[in-house]
Amino acid sequence: MKHKFSDDATMDEIMSRSPAAIRVVLQHGMLCVGCPIASFHTVSDAAREHDLSEEELRCDLLAVTNAGDPD
Repeated sequence: MKHKFSDDATMDEIMSRSPAAIRVVLQHGMLCVGCPIASFHTVSDAAREHDLSEEELRCDLLAVTNAGDPD
């Protein structure tokens, strides 16, 4: 499976490149949309800040950002 974002991609970059990621962020109870810190926080940072499982958040984001990929 291809990864649509690198480990150092910010939440803002991920949401900008894949708007479907916004739904995932909101489903996890995060308010990254419009947050000025989203342009600095990576997935790891955001998960830690919101006391979420980084692995679960990353998997959910990858699922929507990889949707439609042939690989």
